[in-house]
Amino acid sequence: MSREAEKPLNDGPIIRKEKVIASKMIRIYCKKKHHKKELCEECRNLNEYVMKRLSYCKFGEEKTACAKCPIHCYTPVYRQKIKGVMRFSGPWMLLYHPLESIKHIPLPEKLKRPLSR
Repeated sequence: MSREAEKPLNDGPIIRKEKVIASKMIRIYCKKKHHKKELCEECRNLNEYVMKRLSYCKFGEEKTACAKCPIHCYTPVYRQKIKGVMRFSGPWMLLYHPLESIKHIPLPEKLKRPLSR
């Protein structure tokens, strides 16, 4: 049994939000670079890999941006691919998904309001 199979999957609100944003960025990248309406094989593999890595993230709901993480769980190949996707798709996110783009911008701790419901 692998180590990943033993760990519970992360499915909190922060991880779900990260998954949605990553998927949207990969879709934009594939649409613009590969000119496909549906994800091509390469982008589908990248999307599945990112979803799996986020599901098994060691830090779960306390995770930081992957670039700032002390543990790089992406293989170097996928790390370069997702960096390229994010670099390309970031500006396009403002056009296609403006609210998510603004919400994704990290805020300093003193500006964050505590969530109370």
